[in-house]
Amino acid sequence: MIQFVHHWVWLLLIPAIALFYWMCVRKRPAIVIMNIAPFRKSRRKKHFPGILETAIFLALLCGIAALSRPRLPQGRQLVRAKGVDIVLALDMSGSMSTIDRPHGMSENKFVEQLQSGKITNRLESAKNAIREFISRRPNDRIGLIGFADLAYSFVPPTLDHALLLERLQALKPGELGNATGIASPIGNAVKRLKNSDSPRRVMVLFTDGENTADNQLTPQAAAETARDLNVIIHTVGIGSDNAYMLLETPFGSRLTKVQNDLDENLLRELAKISGGRYFAAADNDGMTQVMQEINSLEQTNFSSPQPLEFLELAPFTALAGAVILMLGIIFNSVGKVRLP
Repeated sequence: MIQFVHHWVWLLLIPAIALFYWMCVRKRPAIVIMNIAPFRKSRRKKHFPGILETAIFLALLCGIAALSRPRLPQGRQLVRAKGVDIVLALDMSGSMSTIDRPHGMSENKFVEQLQSGKITNRLESAKNAIREFISRRPNDRIGLIGFADLAYSFVPPTLDHALLLERLQALKPGELGNATGIASPIGNAVKRLKNSDSPRRVMVLFTDGENTADNQLTPQAAAETARDLNVIIHTVGIGSDNAYMLLETPFGSRLTKVQNDLDENLLRELAKISGGRYFAAADNDGMTQVMQEINSLEQTNFSSPQPLEFLELAPFTALAGAVILMLGIIFNSVGKVRLP
């Protein structure tokens, strides 16, 4: 089906019709004759538009059609009708270097998998799961915030996932401090998402600790602000009671068991305030499962296929108008009777 980009151009049809009407009813050039008797019968006949008038009118119609930019769709693409804008806020405090030992795994196997890289610290575990999450959502704008004492926005919500993955890879525990401030990343994410045109705006907050940073805004107040601006917060609690820290000693690296400081009650409360959900990720496998659940929960819907490429018909329409006008002038000149 032919589409017209500039529909308003067809308003020019009104003066074009008025001009055609004027050409049809205007007085013709006259000559002086002695007797008008031979013309008395002919003056009662209706006057029909001549070849030139018709050609001019048709050429005007073609010109108006060309200005309206007619085109034919040639290809099709899948256009996103409703996407999700997501901000991932990742805890970068020193405790994220902690390593969680899966329950039921022997110490020897734990050390073996740790040395082979199959088990990683909390931050690397989160990064691996987030990479897979990003790869499954190519049509969503995703941003990245790191936080500890304060929050820092590494990447605003973007479709440039290559840049997102590059910044994610560079994150290291302790770079932003050793405290955990949960209000700051929520406020930062809300700031990034509040002007989004997406109908669904989501923040996913990953942390393994309790709120220890001294901020003026409480996490609960920040979550209420998010709720008021239609930003949903999913919280992910990382870690378990079976946690170890790899410490360097004069006798080499040594695993030391550490206490789990995760404040699950706070994370549940923040998710509830904003209409989100709380997820627990006790180890590497748990983190992978959590991100799969969030991916299933936050689905992106697509519209039906829409035109992708178009064949522009304006040049052909303009050419047709020029040809009609030239033919009208030629036939009008050939058929005209000249008096000596």
